[in-house]
Amino acid sequence: MSALRFEGYTADQLLAFPDEHFRAFVLTGEPLVVRIGSAEVLGQFAVSGDTLILELAQIDEGGEGVLPALAALAERYTRRQNLRFIEWRVHALHCARPKLRLRRMLEQKGFAVQTLPVVGECRWRRVPVDAA
Repeated sequence: MSALRFEGYTADQLLAFPDEHFRAFVLTGEPLVVRIGSAEVLGQFAVSGDTLILELAQIDEGGEGVLPALAALAERYTRRQNLRFIEWRVHALHCARPKLRLRRMLEQKGFAVQTLPVVGECRWRRVPVDAA
């Protein structure tokens, strides 16, 4: 498991929070700025039906494995909650200074450019938890 911290907490510490607290503070579906390692991530996180939705608008700094750490945390959470999918919506490619390394990584992982209702254009991927 990654040594990166999420707002000062390890992944194990976050997953130990009571689910009602985790949902009330993190899985709100509202914009949230989270420090993951040295990065500041602007995103929205929510559960819809059997899917954990991770929507990332902007990633500042970082580079030490922020997305893999977030993916590992998301996979552990979905398994614990018996969810079936993780849906990624990445807008961070359209920010003022897009990171080419991020674009390449998303392409290699099979993220496709999609235009989603209400969401707009983003790099999108829906992953079954068994394949995450």
